[in-house]
Amino acid sequence: MTERETTRLVAWSQELRQVHQRLREALHLTRESLADGTPGESAARELLLYCHGFCTALDGHHRGEDRTLFPAIAAAHPELRPVLRALEQDHSMIDHLLSGLSAAVERAAPPEELDQHLEGIAAIMENHFRYEERQLLTVLEALELPAEPREVLGPL
Repeated sequence: MTERETTRLVAWSQELRQVHQRLREALHLTRESLADGTPGESAARELLLYCHGFCTALDGHHRGEDRTLFPAIAAAHPELRPVLRALEQDHSMIDHLLSGLSAAVERAAPPEELDQHLEGIAAIMENHFRYEERQLLTVLEALELPAEPREVLGPL
């Protein structure tokens, strides 16, 4: 195996960590935008953009994992299928929470309600990311997956 191939293999674990960090930052910016409390139409538009961007990024990340990454891991490590099923269940729960947030943003819910949505998403998302990293990073360091990170981990 060449040094470039080794770098690419190890990069999957690094890519996952980086994506998780970018999603954490996007959620933080979304929550800051809400906490800013600037009244008026421009603040509502800004929050809508942050929420839409965050929701789209997180959903794309999970769809890429479900479609490409998890099947590759299951094929190489069948013993991890229960872990992958649990992660997919988290994806479904997070998708449900994101739908609730999007609906609340669309109907211009009060800031307190929006923050409750974001707090719930933050709690589940952080727990999910930590579990995923504990269970999969070692596997990802040796996973051979001939695909682009953006395709597998979502466009951010």
